[in-house]
Amino acid sequence: MPISAAHAGNGETLYMGRCAMCHGADIKGTGPLARKSNPPTPDLTTPAFKRRLADYPGVIVSSVILRPNGDLIPRTLKENGYKLPPHAWSVKDFRDLNDYMVAVINRSK
Repeated sequence: MPISAAHAGNGETLYMGRCAMCHGADIKGTGPLARKSNPPTPDLTTPAFKRRLADYPGVIVSSVILRPNGDLIPRTLKENGYKLPPHAWSVKDFRDLNDYMVAVINRSK
Protein backbone atom coordinates (compact mmCIF):
# COMPACT_ATOMS: atom_id res chain seq x y z
CA MET A 1 0.00 0.00 0.00
CA PRO A 2 1.53 3.37 -0.97
CA ILE A 3 1.97 5.84 1.83
CA SER A 4 0.13 9.16 1.74
CA ALA A 5 2.01 12.33 0.92
CA ALA A 6 1.43 13.62 4.47
CA HIS A 7 2.86 10.48 6.04
CA ALA A 8 5.75 10.40 3.57
CA GLY A 9 6.49 14.07 4.24
CA ASN A 10 6.55 13.58 8.01
CA GLY A 11 8.68 10.44 7.70
CA GLU A 12 11.13 12.13 5.36
CA THR A 13 11.36 15.22 7.58
CA LEU A 14 12.05 13.08 10.64
CA TYR A 15 14.59 10.93 8.82
CA MET A 16 16.49 13.78 7.18
CA GLY A 17 16.56 15.85 10.37
CA ARG A 18 17.32 13.10 12.89
CA CYS A 19 18.84 10.08 11.09
CA ALA A 20 20.56 11.09 7.85
CA MET A 21 23.63 12.55 9.56
CA CYS A 22 24.68 8.96 10.28
CA HIS A 23 22.64 6.78 7.93
CA GLY A 24 22.86 9.09 4.90
CA ALA A 25 20.06 10.17 2.59
CA ASP A 26 20.33 6.78 0.86
CA ILE A 27 20.04 4.84 4.18
CA LYS A 28 23.26 3.01 3.31
CA GLY A 29 25.34 4.30 6.23
CA THR A 30 26.88 7.10 4.17
CA GLY A 31 26.15 10.14 6.33
CA PRO A 32 28.92 12.46 7.52
CA LEU A 33 29.01 10.73 10.93
CA ALA A 34 28.73 7.15 9.61
CA ARG A 35 32.36 6.23 10.19
CA LYS A 36 32.71 8.34 13.33
CA SER A 37 30.59 6.02 15.45
CA ASN A 38 31.93 2.82 16.95
CA PRO A 39 30.76 0.51 15.49
CA PRO A 40 30.32 2.36 12.18
CA THR A 41 26.75 3.06 11.05
CA PRO A 42 25.37 0.04 9.17
CA ASP A 43 23.92 -0.10 5.67
CA LEU A 44 20.19 -0.52 6.24
CA THR A 45 19.48 -1.60 2.66
CA THR A 46 20.83 -5.11 3.16
CA PRO A 47 18.52 -8.10 2.66
CA ALA A 48 18.83 -8.97 6.36
CA PHE A 49 17.63 -5.54 7.50
CA LYS A 50 14.83 -5.52 4.90
CA ARG A 51 13.61 -8.81 6.39
CA ARG A 52 13.73 -7.37 9.91
CA LEU A 53 11.66 -4.37 8.82
CA ALA A 54 9.12 -6.65 7.14
CA ASP A 55 8.98 -9.07 10.07
CA TYR A 56 8.73 -6.36 12.75
CA PRO A 57 7.23 -3.26 11.10
CA GLY A 58 7.82 -0.18 13.19
CA VAL A 59 9.42 -2.12 16.03
CA ILE A 60 12.99 -1.95 14.75
CA VAL A 61 12.88 1.81 14.15
CA SER A 62 11.24 2.66 17.47
CA SER A 63 13.48 0.31 19.47
CA VAL A 64 16.62 1.92 18.09
CA ILE A 65 15.35 5.42 18.81
CA LEU A 66 13.88 4.73 22.24
CA ARG A 67 16.53 2.31 23.47
CA PRO A 68 19.73 2.94 21.59
CA ASN A 69 22.62 0.53 22.03
CA GLY A 70 23.99 2.04 25.21
CA ASP A 71 24.77 5.67 24.57
CA LEU A 72 26.06 5.21 21.00
CA ILE A 73 23.68 7.60 19.27
CA PRO A 74 23.79 10.44 21.82
CA ARG A 75 27.55 10.03 22.32
CA THR A 76 28.30 10.04 18.57
CA LEU A 77 26.19 13.15 18.05
CA LYS A 78 27.71 14.95 21.05
CA GLU A 79 31.31 14.05 20.15
CA ASN A 80 30.78 15.44 16.66
CA GLY A 81 29.02 18.66 17.63
CA TYR A 82 25.52 17.71 16.47
CA LYS A 83 22.78 19.10 18.65
CA LEU A 84 19.30 17.77 18.12
CA PRO A 85 16.42 19.30 20.00
CA PRO A 86 14.36 16.82 22.00
CA HIS A 87 11.48 15.29 20.11
CA ALA A 88 8.28 13.93 21.67
CA TRP A 89 7.93 10.84 19.49
CA SER A 90 4.42 9.70 18.69
CA VAL A 91 3.24 6.35 17.35
CA LYS A 92 2.43 8.19 14.11
CA ASP A 93 6.02 9.47 13.91
CA PHE A 94 7.40 5.95 14.25
CA ARG A 95 5.00 4.63 11.62
CA ASP A 96 5.75 7.48 9.23
CA LEU A 97 9.51 7.09 9.71
CA ASN A 98 9.28 3.34 9.23
CA ASP A 99 7.17 3.75 6.07
CA TYR A 100 9.57 6.34 4.66
CA MET A 101 12.59 4.14 5.34
CA VAL A 102 10.91 1.07 3.82
CA ALA A 103 10.08 3.08 0.67
CA VAL A 104 13.67 4.33 0.32
CA ILE A 105 15.14 0.89 1.06
CA ASN A 106 12.84 -0.80 -1.45
CA ARG A 107 13.95 1.67 -4.14
CA SER A 108 17.64 1.10 -3.40
CA LYS A 109 19.83 -1.14 -5.48
